[in-house]
Amino acid sequence: MSRPFVVIIGRPNVGKSTLFNRITGSESAIVEDFPGVTRDRNYSDAEWKGRSFVVVDTGGFYPEPTENMFQQVKEQAIFAVEEADVIIHLMDGREGLNPHDRELAGLLRESGKRVLWVVNKIDAPTREDRLYDFYSLGADELIPVSAATGFEFDDFMDRLVSLLPEKSEEGERIAYPSVAVVGRPNVGKSTLVNTLIGKKRMIVSPVPGTTRDSVDSICSYYGRKYVLIDTAGIRKKGKIGYSIERYSMVRAVRSIERCDVALIVLDSSEGLAEQDRRIAGMVEKYGKGAVFLFNKWDLVKEPEAAFKKYMAEFRDKFWFFQHAPVLTVSGLERKRVTKVFPLIDGIISERRKRIGTSELNDLLGKAVSRSAPPVHKGKAVRLYYITQVSVEPPEFVLFANDPTGIKDSYMRYLEKNLRERFSFSGTPIRIFLKRRAG
Repeated sequence: MSRPFVVIIGRPNVGKSTLFNRITGSESAIVEDFPGVTRDRNYSDAEWKGRSFVVVDTGGFYPEPTENMFQQVKEQAIFAVEEADVIIHLMDGREGLNPHDRELAGLLRESGKRVLWVVNKIDAPTREDRLYDFYSLGADELIPVSAATGFEFDDFMDRLVSLLPEKSEEGERIAYPSVAVVGRPNVGKSTLVNTLIGKKRMIVSPVPGTTRDSVDSICSYYGRKYVLIDTAGIRKKGKIGYSIERYSMVRAVRSIERCDVALIVLDSSEGLAEQDRRIAGMVEKYGKGAVFLFNKWDLVKEPEAAFKKYMAEFRDKFWFFQHAPVLTVSGLERKRVTKVFPLIDGIISERRKRIGTSELNDLLGKAVSRSAPPVHKGKAVRLYYITQVSVEPPEFVLFANDPTGIKDSYMRYLEKNLRERFSFSGTPIRIFLKRRAG
């Protein structure tokens, strides 16, 4: 079930990244004492009193960009708002109300979304008089907070989670496998989506989204139904006139979180790019299945040589998804596109696979006999047993006398053994370490 999206928006240098870090308990956003440092959005999971949600840290808002970077930041922020369930409009209590705050407030009201009006840099009760300047915005409620010190942070978070939607209707309404089509701009996602839903053997019916303008499609392929999450992008103009055609990482994150399997579309005419790896990394992070599609294969002049070259590059850059299937397709020419459905079925099956504890421990014993964990701090590291605790994705708990002595390289060795024996093709797996006294 899709979690709510909370988007932090505001002009540059009001403390968005600092608030993002405090909400998520991380230092993943860059924090500097000058405006415009957050060039790209940052995303992370968060939880407060049992409610989980995704937080989006946008770049700054700049109504009249003097540099191209600021125009991009503004477009990104507006695009992020389109995906938001709740918007935090963050303002600077130390500096006071700014004309740009007013313009942004007007845009946010037009969005029709739930907005939490927050004044930052108020770090003591005696400084709450800084709120007065902001009442002219006409907000029903102003929330004081200090992202840096945590002043009034608990009250702010309580108010935030009270605005989150209780349930995702789409998560409960749809029981079919969900497939997201993701990729960087201009790799052919739109053409691929149109080809998938345009096949004569497929029946398509629209499923209105609950919080977005786009619609999903329920596709039937030889009697099997799938929800196709259309992530091809928005083609309309924003209300302020800027084009927001360019790729949205917010859309990708939201779509990936909702899906069971992601079709990661790559451009065969251009080769692999760093953004391709970032998108694949999101899929792995959220534990979703993956099929890699080398699209526009009709433009490749020497297919055999190109495939050999691309696969060598794929093994190098996408080492964390070596188990995922790779398919060459042409959305435009409609070549091999429907071959994705058997692959999706196979991955769904692998994601739901459960392995008995006796089989797992037989594998563990043989793996350890071939290569035992290195000695840690002068003591032998003992692995006692392993058991599967969850599916979608498959998750395992491995009990050891000293989990800190088991390095990442050894965990990769164990994962390799699991995949060689039980496959888990196309899906990430998770192995958690737990201490057990021996």
